[in-house]
Amino acid sequence: MLKSLIKSFTSSTSASVLAVCFLSALSVAQAHADEGSKIAFVSSERILREANPAKAAQVKIEAEFSKRDKDLQDQAATLKAKADKLDKDSAVISESERVKRQRELSDLDKDFQRKQREFREDLNQRRNEELAIVLERSTKAIKQIAEAEKYDMVFQEGGVYVSPRIDITDKVLKILNK
Repeated sequence: MLKSLIKSFTSSTSASVLAVCFLSALSVAQAHADEGSKIAFVSSERILREANPAKAAQVKIEAEFSKRDKDLQDQAATLKAKADKLDKDSAVISESERVKRQRELSDLDKDFQRKQREFREDLNQRRNEELAIVLERSTKAIKQIAEAEKYDMVFQEGGVYVSPRIDITDKVLKILNK
């Protein structure tokens, strides 16, 4: 559960906005083609998946949240065991005992749902904090490459087709992985 929550990080809205910006910028770049404009692309998705700082952030978050994740898994197992026991015993226990156990089970389930929601919210917040740091470093690396190699424009995102000829993601990864 923890790893799948950590890995989910894409936005179709940002991809749409990027596509519009890309097309607008492409027309500007086409107008300046006579001047030898240089355009590049960086895949944020690859940066967040392959860069050492992103991998370190993921390990840090996993370590930070692993105890809570295990506690939630244990609580889920306990809840399931109690529900199974109630189902098994319901034919032989009194109505008042069955109602009492159902109420306890319901209270345990509400507590579990609350803890699970809080866990997800905390995890998302920490993930966003850590990924913001990685993206900030990535932006600095992109700027460094763009200035050194005289790029006129660098796009950063994963939602549009980009020719490998203008993809400088490997260069950004090289700087980030130093």
